[in-house]
Amino acid sequence: MGKRYLDCTASEIRRMTGKELVQAVAGSEGRILVCETIGAVRPMLGDVTNAEFAAAMGADLLILNLFDVQHPQIQGLPETAPEETIREVKRLTGRAVGINLEPLEAGVESTVTTGGEWNLTSGRAATLENARRAVEMGTDFIVLTGNPGVGVTNRAIIRTLEVFREAFQDQVMLVAGKMHAAGILQESGERIITREDVQAFADAGADVILMPAPGTVPGITTEYIRGLVSVAHELGKLTLTAIGTSQEGADTATIREIALMCKMTGTDMHHLGDSGYVGMALPENILEYGKVIRGVRHTYHRMASSINR
Repeated sequence: MGKRYLDCTASEIRRMTGKELVQAVAGSEGRILVCETIGAVRPMLGDVTNAEFAAAMGADLLILNLFDVQHPQIQGLPETAPEETIREVKRLTGRAVGINLEPLEAGVESTVTTGGEWNLTSGRAATLENARRAVEMGTDFIVLTGNPGVGVTNRAIIRTLEVFREAFQDQVMLVAGKMHAAGILQESGERIITREDVQAFADAGADVILMPAPGTVPGITTEYIRGLVSVAHELGKLTLTAIGTSQEGADTATIREIALMCKMTGTDMHHLGDSGYVGMALPENILEYGKVIRGVRHTYHRMASSINR
């Protein structure tokens, strides 16, 4: 019987395989907080990485967004060899660390225009070569999703999942889904993810199915996401409800409400995006969200437990 992630120390987290990470998250019964950070921008604290800041506020798992595996960059890190970047983030935070990779479909382009910072670079594309490089660099999990305006479709996610699952088996945890339309307007609102998509992601090998948090995307209600979570659980998969619409920068009252709605859906993992301003969620929102889903005891335990344990 594995230990639940909620109680794991940094050394225990560091030794986990992808399969063990999935089991540890499942054992935590919906009390796991995942924070997305951007290392390519100036950190909020200047010389401390956004990943360290998010971990200090109680994040259980960290996602590196806009992370280019061919040109790794995390501002605020001490001088580090490029291939050691992810391992250094893990060493400094004591957390499981994953990256976003973005699957593209031939002939499909985004139907919306966003800021240039989101433009896809070759090292962020969900190719098998990039995924292998990320695993060699120490990534614990890979999130197959799309940033604003990139043009990621659910079909592309499914095809990539199949390839990655065959290549990596149980070595890394695979998370798949979209937290907003990602530039594909015909996959907006309730069409971002359907019951059919959940089934398809599960069949293709996802360990965790990602979906928008209620109240973050037009038309996405607690009842709708509750239904999708139930389908995923019936298929033996975990779920992650995600705030990917910059509401990680809303006031704490809004964050508390979203957190409770996500709890009511039955989700296993809770995600906060990286755009409080740009780079990470507002630190007070990471703290508040954590307290809502697991209370002060587990929140402060995660914040206080030394990375040297």
